[in-house]
Amino acid sequence: MARLTRVQQQARTRAAVLAAARAEFTEHGYAGAKVDRIADRADLTRGAVYSNFPGKRALYLAVLVAMVEEGAAGANAAGEAAAAAAPAAWAAVPEDAAAPQSAEDALTRFARAWLDRLPLAGDSAAGGRLRLRSLAGVLDGEGRDALAQIARLEALLLAVGLESCEGLPGRRVRLAELALTLLNGSGLLAELAPGFGDPLDRARACGHLARLDLDDAWNPAPAPPAEPGREILAPLDAPLDLAGGGRVDLGADGVIAVLGTARLAAAEDALRSTGPGEQATVIIVAADDETRNLLRLRLTDLTSCLRPVLPADAWQGLHVVLDDGTLTAAIGIDGTAADTEAALRVRDGIVTARATGPGAARAAAAAD
Repeated sequence: MARLTRVQQQARTRAAVLAAARAEFTEHGYAGAKVDRIADRADLTRGAVYSNFPGKRALYLAVLVAMVEEGAAGANAAGEAAAAAAPAAWAAVPEDAAAPQSAEDALTRFARAWLDRLPLAGDSAAGGRLRLRSLAGVLDGEGRDALAQIARLEALLLAVGLESCEGLPGRRVRLAELALTLLNGSGLLAELAPGFGDPLDRARACGHLARLDLDDAWNPAPAPPAEPGREILAPLDAPLDLAGGGRVDLGADGVIAVLGTARLAAAEDALRSTGPGEQATVIIVAADDETRNLLRLRLTDLTSCLRPVLPADAWQGLHVVLDDGTLTAAIGIDGTAADTEAALRVRDGIVTARATGPGAARAAAAAD
């Protein structure tokens, strides 16, 4: 048998640690899990675990990311929203792979897919929390601040999908925020009082929210001036798009916004500033693996519920990319931090304007 390369051995060790950590978190929950027991389960030393993950929180987030990505990979292109272990209440709901007839229909079907994570009757308390992707007691102050911004981005992604539905013109960010509040509240209640209420009723209630008139409008503050220019954008590998899937052509016409984790709410600036047929690409810079995994977890979890419901072109104007600073440096933006907000205007592969500070995406778009 051929010897494993160093990279293959590292991948095998990492996989063993993740499998052991998943078993440990399922049995003991996050608070009760011990790194020593995870090492024993994997037949590794404590040092081997820490050489792959800096701590228990990083391990927990990595396990959740693996679970969500496994689930997303298992969904077919036609839109299978329910998993095999869905609650019995779902059995009375006919599955319809056709495009939603309205925003209410889309929101109801999205809620059904989201609520599929609710713990089952036989789940242990720890296993139920893992199924819920629970972050209770996991994040510290900095992580909670990042999660607050991620929630704003989640609402924008859901809103973009709803805005693509017939019969629902205009901005629907407030509707998306309200729907996600209902769903996340249902998850918290299921964690504290499993079995309470009917998930089918909640899905219908979520759909009915689309009937509300929330008087939603986008009212951005004045943007700073942009610096016009003319520089060729260097050829770059197409990064993975966490919004619509696939790869992103960074040289396509539109706006590229680079945002730190404290500025994710500014993603809407990039989206609303682009013209017809153009794309808004949001590059999120996160310096550490934990924050990137938190972003990957939440966004993949959300889009895995959205993609079976809405057509892929619903997000053709908005792309979301994660970066550790390498990509942003390649497009000429250095020294990124949590409060970074910068933007480029791209036309025919040429950077025609740059801007920094609040409203940078609007400033870059207007400069052209």
